[in-house]
Amino acid sequence: MSKLEQVLILDPPNDLKFKGPFTDVITATLKLTNPSDRKVCFKVKTTAPRRYCVRPNSGSVDPGSSLTISVMLQPFDYDPNEKSKHKFMVQTIFAPSAIADTESMWKDAKPDELMDSKLRCVFEMPSENDKMNDSDVSVSRAGPALNSAKLDGPAVAKPASSALDDTEMKKVLEECRRLQVEVGKLQDENRQLKDDGLRLRKAQRSEHSASNSSSLIGREMSTSSLPSLLVVIAAIFIGFFLGKFIL
Repeated sequence: MSKLEQVLILDPPNDLKFKGPFTDVITATLKLTNPSDRKVCFKVKTTAPRRYCVRPNSGSVDPGSSLTISVMLQPFDYDPNEKSKHKFMVQTIFAPSAIADTESMWKDAKPDELMDSKLRCVFEMPSENDKMNDSDVSVSRAGPALNSAKLDGPAVAKPASSALDDTEMKKVLEECRRLQVEVGKLQDENRQLKDDGLRLRKAQRSEHSASNSSSLIGREMSTSSLPSLLVVIAAIFIGFFLGKFIL
């Protein structure tokens, strides 16, 4: 019986390209698309398992959906004269109606039920033009960032509190309401103190004016009684002299 043709669509379909320098981890992506109406299980294998880290290396793709796999090449000493012999294989199978154990599913699968696709790994070193283009792109990206930092200043680095959750926002609103109530109470107390001060000032003014008026009345009475006293004294003297002359 002929082998089943791969049902998944792989992107890229043939080569996984890794562009150096290879002094750090280099990641290539592989996209799996399931155009069928059945769920498909997959498993990724490689001829150099110590050189690569694949996430996820197994799983399933639902009908009409896609999944992206990250293939991470570990750092190594690259020799341009050495051709890469590393290869990957994506093995697939239609998922049964009930999956109890995926390991047993793969172990018990018949050869005519399995589908696979092979990809080879390609290592590329960046050319001088690529280096220049990369440096130009980094400079062009850094330019607007620097300009925005100069223009915006501290406003660029927004605090994390701008992303407050609902609980913290409720606490802040409650605290604001409490502060508003306290401010209102303080304003009422301030008005009361002002009113009391005005009353005290009016009372002091009325008392002061009353004391001034009483002192003025006393002075007027004293000044008005002075002429009558003089008249009495003058009458006494006149009577004394008149009596003397008559005798």
